[in-house]
Amino acid sequence: MPYKFLKVRNEEGVVGITLNRPPLNVLTIDMMEEMVKAFQWAQEESGNVVVVDAEGKAFSAGVDVADHTPDKVGSMIDVFDRLFLSMAALEKPIIGVINGVALGGGYEVVLFCDMIVASEKARFGQPEIQVGVLPPIACYALPRLTSRPLAMEILLSGDTFTAAEAKEMGLINAVFPVDDFEQNVDEFLKKFTSLSPVVLALTKKAALAGERKSFADGLKAIDHIYLEELMQTKDAVEGLQAFMEKRSPKWQGK
Repeated sequence: MPYKFLKVRNEEGVVGITLNRPPLNVLTIDMMEEMVKAFQWAQEESGNVVVVDAEGKAFSAGVDVADHTPDKVGSMIDVFDRLFLSMAALEKPIIGVINGVALGGGYEVVLFCDMIVASEKARFGQPEIQVGVLPPIACYALPRLTSRPLAMEILLSGDTFTAAEAKEMGLINAVFPVDDFEQNVDEFLKKFTSLSPVVLALTKKAALAGERKSFADGLKAIDHIYLEELMQTKDAVEGLQAFMEKRSPKWQGK
């Protein structure tokens, strides 16, 4: 489908969703409706990973304040929730590529990615408390991603922080220089585009299956995925066979 506020692509194992409402990529109700459809589209596409990035000087400055008015806020929260449910339902690993500020709802999109790389000029924050509201997704995600004290400081202060500080808090994977940001991102993506897409998806599923379970229950869920799903794939058989035969595997994606 054609998109007004996004660009999408599928090339060399990367399914891309680019926010395209520059300069700040403020998230409106209509734009988030497109994002829901784009993540659903990404689920059906072939590819190893989904990359979420942006045009303009900001990844996203957050949800449009105009959509918080009493006549719109119900619709805004509805599509906002569906956006993150569509991200949660995506089986492929999601990689956020951030080359500018990500604030409010924009940073919540970042938080819901499986991996995040950023340039040195990126900044992050949840400033909602400073205008008298709260960030629902960040309230769920941040305490699970970093320590409670750090999560509470981010949520309760509204302060922004740098990419280097985010790396120190364990909230992003890598920080790259601005001048060769794209080259470094390409190198980071190559670690995943050379692997089996089906095994990547099942490994993500297994990692999430153990969350918030006891060790015994988590292990049982992961073992089920291993035996009943992973070992039924052609790529698992091929990968093991290729290793024993000392050759490179030929992935089929199934």
